[in-house]
Amino acid sequence: MSQDGALDLVRAIASSIRNAGGRALVVGGWVRDRLRKEPSKDIDLEVFGIPQDRLPGLLAPFGRVEAVGQSFPVYKVADLDVALPRRESKSGRGHKGFQVTGDPSMSPEDAARRRDFTVNAIFWDPLTDKYEDPFNGSHDVERRVLKAVDLTTFGDDSLRVLRAIQFAARFEFTLEPDTAFLCRRIALDDLPAERIWGELEKLLLAARRPSIGFDLALDLGVIDRILPEMRLLVGCVQEPEWHPEGDVWVHTLMVIDKAHELNPDLDRARLTTVMLGAVCHDLGKPATTAFSDGRIRSLNHEEAGVAPTISLLDRLNIHTIDGFDVRAQVIGLVAHHLKPGMFRKAAQVGDGAFRRLAQKVNLELLARLARADCLGRTGTFDCSAMDWFITRARTLGVEHRPPAPFLMGRHLLELGLSPGPAIGELLNRVYERQLDGDVRNVDEAIGMAKQLLAAGQS
Repeated sequence: MSQDGALDLVRAIASSIRNAGGRALVVGGWVRDRLRKEPSKDIDLEVFGIPQDRLPGLLAPFGRVEAVGQSFPVYKVADLDVALPRRESKSGRGHKGFQVTGDPSMSPEDAARRRDFTVNAIFWDPLTDKYEDPFNGSHDVERRVLKAVDLTTFGDDSLRVLRAIQFAARFEFTLEPDTAFLCRRIALDDLPAERIWGELEKLLLAARRPSIGFDLALDLGVIDRILPEMRLLVGCVQEPEWHPEGDVWVHTLMVIDKAHELNPDLDRARLTTVMLGAVCHDLGKPATTAFSDGRIRSLNHEEAGVAPTISLLDRLNIHTIDGFDVRAQVIGLVAHHLKPGMFRKAAQVGDGAFRRLAQKVNLELLARLARADCLGRTGTFDCSAMDWFITRARTLGVEHRPPAPFLMGRHLLELGLSPGPAIGELLNRVYERQLDGDVRNVDEAIGMAKQLLAAGQS
């Protein structure tokens, strides 16, 4: 539904609610973004003065009504979320430790008090085009500040700390000092991995400069608590000739921003992979950095980065996204992120090296991360190796995956071999010759298998 169509629907619903003696107001992110003069696709309506048992019937003329949630339902109508204002009482530890009840008798000010930040606690009346702003959130939008609505209840939901971080980056807002002070003292150990990752994903994918959020997370002590592998990057020195920007933390944040800037064409799963690759690519440097021959070196930091990368991915419970194996690819990116430059510098790199590397990582994503790594620093450096690398991979047709084997088990069975381990061993030997370019089609693969069998029998 177009934005104009959605607003027409909002006004029609609000008019129907008004005729029934109630009032429907738009609240939350859509109102905030309207004040920011930025587009927002999600529209949330809160309905005042209408009992819950009457609300579905009033919404029914506008489309299929789907109730989501049991104790406190949200009604989905077309692209809208419609709900009563709600009261929350803390019943246990954690972001789910609330008892929630709808209360149509609440005032907009009371309803807004439960929200996290003042910029999210502004109502817009679609029938009068006027705002209700009980906590002066519009002023905070103007001065680009995130401020807690109520410091006494803000900490009841620990997820708000992570929301502060991703909001600060996405909107390029600063965090109000009292709110920041409180965030530093809110425990995060009650948050499940999927909720942590949900906010980090928004930070990585939706912010133009995710580094703003990572710097804030460091200041709030969040890096120490949920991404401790990254904390070791702070103060880890680098050779100034190659990294004049500073330590590994500074470089990593520059790479993260550059990875986001350079890859707007990627789908969600692949962009997530490159962004996580940027986060993790130098996690091996703290363990390998040393002074040698008067220079700062981090030998074998690619390999050393695999273990902390796995630890980070485990903590966030990241595996596949939309059917794409993000976990395996991120590990591959970390383990091989220097290969594009190394291949270019080598005197001669055969086609087989590209084909074998394609077994370990997506070469296009590798080239994209390597480019961000090269450009994610101050100074001027030659990053043309990445163009050479991906052109070569595309010429070989291995930019996304290794070549499919020509020889299959059925071919060997047709040659009279019996099922067993010997078939797998022979398939592997022929495939290795295919990767080297010695086998170029099925017939040559079968011929190579016959040669190897004959040699083994002689």
